[in-house]
Amino acid sequence: MLMRSFVLAAAAFAVLAGCQTVDTTKSSAVGVDRKQRFLVSSEQVNASAEEAYKQVLADAQKKGALDRDAATTQRIKTIVGRLTPVTGALRPDAPGWKWETHVLTSKEVNAWCMPGGKIAVYTGLIDTLQPSDAELAAVIGHEMGHALREHSREQMSQQLGEQAAVGVIGAIFNVPQAAVDLAPQVLDLTVNLPHSRQDETEADKVGTELMARAGYDPHAALSLWEKMQKVGGGQPPKLLATHPPTADRFKDLQAIIDKVDPLYQAAKGSGASAGK
Repeated sequence: MLMRSFVLAAAAFAVLAGCQTVDTTKSSAVGVDRKQRFLVSSEQVNASAEEAYKQVLADAQKKGALDRDAATTQRIKTIVGRLTPVTGALRPDAPGWKWETHVLTSKEVNAWCMPGGKIAVYTGLIDTLQPSDAELAAVIGHEMGHALREHSREQMSQQLGEQAAVGVIGAIFNVPQAAVDLAPQVLDLTVNLPHSRQDETEADKVGTELMARAGYDPHAALSLWEKMQKVGGGQPPKLLATHPPTADRFKDLQAIIDKVDPLYQAAKGSGASAGK
């Protein structure tokens, strides 16, 4: 069984080795220069994201939950409007993406950015955390970091590689389908979870650099996650469940802040500062 799992993992990595290797972002100030492998094109993923985003907006519109408060919507769009131009420092094509931003009325403490720059911020995040503009820039920048690094596309490619490997091993060993179906779970534990933690670190790096370049105090990234930790009870916020803050994460964030603070100081000196 151990040998079979090893061969399965080796087969998956062999499939991934044949993927297109890409540098999605420049290393810039925080050193995010890990090469990534993709089996699906960004065009495919972005087109799918655009369709999914349209559906989310249509559903919200039906419920009267789309951009209900003009002032809040403008506040979020202003922050995104400061962040998107500086994405070019990490990825030259990104300022030209079809960025789109909307606010969804929901009690969920959540925000996300789909591939290609489709952003949503939930009112639950604003109502619960009472964030400053800089803290909002921290969470939005983080989500933009996932999109800039194309983490969703990377995860899709990994899943396709795993599925291909399962088919290869099943054919070689003539393993019954019921047994083969367990193999993706093994690969998920050994491949996807480490990448998931890595993705969070990368998004922290990119997001904190973006906010600093846009003139938002990067220390707000720490205060944002400190606020998030205080929210909980029986039902932790969505962002806390998918982006758990830990002692190591706070330590890493402080190191990132030290690196990008000169960018913030430069932006502040040029009159682009948005303060805390």
